[in-house]
Amino acid sequence: MHVSTSEGSSPAWTSRFAFLMASIGFAVGLGNIWRFPYVTGENGGAAFVLVYLVCIFAIGVPILMAELMIGRRGRMTPPGSLRHVAKESGRSEHWQWVGVMNMSAAFLIMITYCVVAGWVLSYLYQAVFTGFVGVDAASATNTFDVLLSDAGGMVFWTLLALVFTGSIIYAGLQKGIERAVVVLMPVLFILMLGLVMYNMVVGGFKEAIDYLFTADFSKINADVMLAAIGQAFFSIGVAMAGMMTFGAYLPKEISIGKSVLIIIVADTLVALLAGLVIFPAVFNNGLDPAGGPGLIFQTLPVAFAQMPGGHLVSVLFFLLLSVAAITSMVGLIEPLTQWLEEKKEYSRHKSAMLILGTIASLSIFSMLGYNELSSYTIAGKDINGVVDYFSNQILLPLGGLHIAIFAGWVVDKNIAIEELDMGEGGLFKLWHILIRFLVPPAVFIVFVLGVS
Repeated sequence: MHVSTSEGSSPAWTSRFAFLMASIGFAVGLGNIWRFPYVTGENGGAAFVLVYLVCIFAIGVPILMAELMIGRRGRMTPPGSLRHVAKESGRSEHWQWVGVMNMSAAFLIMITYCVVAGWVLSYLYQAVFTGFVGVDAASATNTFDVLLSDAGGMVFWTLLALVFTGSIIYAGLQKGIERAVVVLMPVLFILMLGLVMYNMVVGGFKEAIDYLFTADFSKINADVMLAAIGQAFFSIGVAMAGMMTFGAYLPKEISIGKSVLIIIVADTLVALLAGLVIFPAVFNNGLDPAGGPGLIFQTLPVAFAQMPGGHLVSVLFFLLLSVAAITSMVGLIEPLTQWLEEKKEYSRHKSAMLILGTIASLSIFSMLGYNELSSYTIAGKDINGVVDYFSNQILLPLGGLHIAIFAGWVVDKNIAIEELDMGEGGLFKLWHILIRFLVPPAVFIVFVLGVS
């Protein structure tokens, strides 16, 4: 694979724009688009958004900067980069296990995430050919139940999602990931803005604004604070190996601090815009805004059936979701593919095929967890619940905690100063204080409460 290089023979982004689009695409996933608006509405609207913004800047920004710093310094996969930076700092190479933890989380998340991405593609197909015409609450629920019970159908749509993602990974950094994200992410923003403007005309927009942005400070309590920390931590994709890998491709002249700021602002903007895409349709049609995971697949089709121009709107909405799903999957699969290239010295094509084949095979268990194996539980959780718990409640917080400790207490301070390129002034000192003293206890609390 011929790529331009910024240092030695390591592949590199050709532009800051490509890096930003890939990073934002990885951060903006299905969880952002339905979970953030729903959590915001339930936890005090604008009051929650303010708490969330404090958390994301105090916790999300420092960890994301640390990941990109470690990745760029090491120029390898997460385990390799951590090992290299630890060695350079005169510390134990065993820190590479944090990278293994991050990649394990990405692998487990992919097994269940690709199935949900398959659902989105299935609904995009339905939107194109039916526009959900005549759909009511009962038929929408039935359609979703049929999808979950049809293992064969789920296999088809899951494989299709993996083929789309795999073709991007297979082509490499510049010919695959860059070419895809510089087209897909602007398309995502355009679709989102178009749907927001449509909602401003059709109705339900004022109710959505009130739901999302009316500050109810009486709802702010310890649980809401934890929800904000959790949302801030998970929404930008830290401790999933993707950001550290993207950092390994980052040329020296690109500012990590400025890039992180853009990624955070774009990620939050998309989450808030998603609320203005989803909730006007919900309120305008008298539906339940607290639909949770079923909101996309069971509530919104009913809204599309009732709204003017609903056929086109449904196609655009599920196209938007498909883009968000695929770009997130690219960020989850790339570190695993790069690891095989580095560790086993396989070609990019062989590595991509092996990773995709393994994920596709294991995703069968996730699909069967919704039907044939739904009665099998461990500690009261079905197959998907167990995988989700282990990856999201254990591996991600532990991974983030160790990245913070590594960056704050293990990495030589001069390496951090050099890579972050902020001098030794107030901004660097603020980052160093946060990554050492605030982030570890905050993430530890999330971990303890998540497993209790």
